[in-house]
Amino acid sequence: MWDSPGSTIGKLTPMDSLIALAESKLLFPGGIATGDLDRVFTQLMGPSIDAADLYFQHSRSESWTLEEGIVKDGSHSIEQGVGVRAISGEKTGFAYSDEIVLPQLLEASRAARAIARDGQGAGKPLALNGVRALYPALDPVESLPNPDKIALLREVDAYARSRDPRIRQVIVSLAATIDTVLIAASDGTLAADVRPLVRINVQVIAEQNGRREQGYAGGGGRYGYRELIENGRALRFADEAVRQALVNLDSVDAPAGQMTVVLGPGWPGVLLHEAIGHGLEGDFNRKGSSAFAGRLGQRVAAKGVTIVDDGTLPGRRGSLSIDDEGTPSECTTLIEDGILKGYMQDKLNARLMGMAPTGNGRRESFTALPMPRMTNTYMLAGSHDPAEIIRSVKKGLYAPNFGGGQVDITNGKFTFSASEAYLIEDGKITRPVKGATLIGSGPEVLNRVSMIGNDLALDEGVGVCGKDGQSVPVGVGQPTLKIDAMTVGGTAA
Repeated sequence: MWDSPGSTIGKLTPMDSLIALAESKLLFPGGIATGDLDRVFTQLMGPSIDAADLYFQHSRSESWTLEEGIVKDGSHSIEQGVGVRAISGEKTGFAYSDEIVLPQLLEASRAARAIARDGQGAGKPLALNGVRALYPALDPVESLPNPDKIALLREVDAYARSRDPRIRQVIVSLAATIDTVLIAASDGTLAADVRPLVRINVQVIAEQNGRREQGYAGGGGRYGYRELIENGRALRFADEAVRQALVNLDSVDAPAGQMTVVLGPGWPGVLLHEAIGHGLEGDFNRKGSSAFAGRLGQRVAAKGVTIVDDGTLPGRRGSLSIDDEGTPSECTTLIEDGILKGYMQDKLNARLMGMAPTGNGRRESFTALPMPRMTNTYMLAGSHDPAEIIRSVKKGLYAPNFGGGQVDITNGKFTFSASEAYLIEDGKITRPVKGATLIGSGPEVLNRVSMIGNDLALDEGVGVCGKDGQSVPVGVGQPTLKIDAMTVGGTAA
């Protein structure tokens, strides 16, 4: 049933065609021509206005959830609108409308300019931005018939239950979104993007002798449903969720205290994302509220630690052909061999800091302002074999999977719960433990890295990043990582 017609990765759409697609969906239905945008900028700009932009968006989303063998939740939504921004110095005026017609657009521009500062003038002539597309301009909602989506949910549910008699509950969900955006700015930017995004989640609960534990796995990216499920990928997520739940059934209480911690490859990069990544976003550093503010060119991590934010990876969940200000995404080196090299920037913070934008201006929707945000943030591989790293630890903790966490940007202090962890005893991974919490600060952890594995892996495509009330899809990754001393909060008596 799940035979694929072939991957759509690589069947990419040039920017001029994306512009045409975006205009047909966003401008023409409301009787707006691209030339009308010059009139809007004439109203927005003036001697006291430094910059202005228009962000048009059409978004279509769906989700399906199967629980107890029944489709218990299904939704489909469509929203569209335009956000209008005017900037004067550090002051920003912003207004939005969910009607994309010229009168509403002009009214929103008047409101945005009034908030920023009054003036008269015009922006630069709009010019097509030439960028590289990183994913196909397809609608993933239409990439698989609805009966096949339900059949997939049922297949994954039945498969997970068949893996072990201790599996008591299975929840499987599918989700897809297609975003069409058009960005016009007073600096002459004219750019568009069509952004597919799909995701599958599998959660299971296992029970043994009255004890219940859960496991979770999932993945996705910027492609259609068929790429998500081809080659048995969806069933492998079910296998992983079951494996985690059964491991946790055998877990013992985690010890507490300071010890050596080894982080597994891939998803544990979420700890770096939270504890370090946010502190390297431009706005926090411009305002001096980050633990990394004013430290460019200084050593902030152990030798060998190189961290990048890379929005250019084809098909990845956090990737963007252009950011939400029309800037092409980049691979930005943040830390190189332990030295702080750069920050992630949107246009506003880059201008105020005298730096170049890095393609990290992101927003949740047309109703929100852009700000510096991560895309795919990961640490590069080192030279050590992962087995060698484990053998080097006399007593410690191995954490290959994480749940939730929180961080204080001002000092980098974080608390993270490990959803899967094991004791390391005499150079071997032994008993699984539950209730392990990692406590520390990002700058301290960076300087306590003593071994970096050669097994760099990115997560499967499930990351969602929150900041100032806005959520955006992101990616994380890292190789196996040895941290010489870290505080572990445990549950053992």
